[in-house]
Amino acid sequence: LEALRTLTLAIVRTRGNVSPEDLKEFYTAGYKEQQVLEIILGVSQKLITNYTNHIANTPVDIAFKEFTWEKK
Repeated sequence: LEALRTLTLAIVRTRGNVSPEDLKEFYTAGYKEQQVLEIILGVSQKLITNYTNHIANTPVDIAFKEFTWEKK
């Protein structure tokens, strides 16, 4: 799971420009190329829903209201 977390952060922080070493560590942990694509799918889904909700001013569900992030 640490390899999954590490590669996910690398993908987000580098905007997909991960190093060969990042991928090697991920594959060494037992993951395959399919899981890289699954990470990209998850990141892209999060991105598109965030952008859509920001533009549409979608209210946060009451259940998640206490976790709302606000720009300072």
